[in-house]
Amino acid sequence: MSVILRLMLEFFKTGLFSVGGGLATLPFLYEMSDATGWFSHADIADMIAVSESTPGAIGINMSTYAGFKTAGVPGGILASLALAAPSLIIILIIARFLAKFRENKLVEGAFYGLRPASIAMITAAGLNVAKVALVNLSAYGASGSLTDLFVWKAILLAVVIFVLQRRFKWHPILLIAISAVVGVIFRF
Repeated sequence: MSVILRLMLEFFKTGLFSVGGGLATLPFLYEMSDATGWFSHADIADMIAVSESTPGAIGINMSTYAGFKTAGVPGGILASLALAAPSLIIILIIARFLAKFRENKLVEGAFYGLRPASIAMITAAGLNVAKVALVNLSAYGASGSLTDLFVWKAILLAVVIFVLQRRFKWHPILLIAISAVVGVIFRF
């Protein structure tokens, strides 16, 4: 199977089953990383940083980044289209039968079950990102010291940004800019 065809298939599958928004695509990206080697877990953390700091939907931004990294401009375009295609198809079908779906107990039950599943997938993705950004297993493996296990500057920055957002409700763009400046200054 060609790389482009597999890329489209993988992102179509991701778009079809990642219910809950862009962050729900992360478990699929980690699986794709392990299965194909197209990008590493560290690349996924970079994709998240780029996707969160650029306009647009995070899932589309991430698929464009991953597709481009894997197969250049055609890969970026086709991965993005493949990710969006299932939603478009489903929306068109639902729009056609909207009246029937609104009152269907099975559909209501399905959405009731999908909400906690979305939360679980986003939480799992968040934990994977935290592992990449806040934990240094190789340094810990080399030294055996618990203090080398954690990236203390990154943890401190994450806590400060969390507190600033919760306490002062600063705009995410400002928090991203602050994080970027701190990262440049202290070279995390």
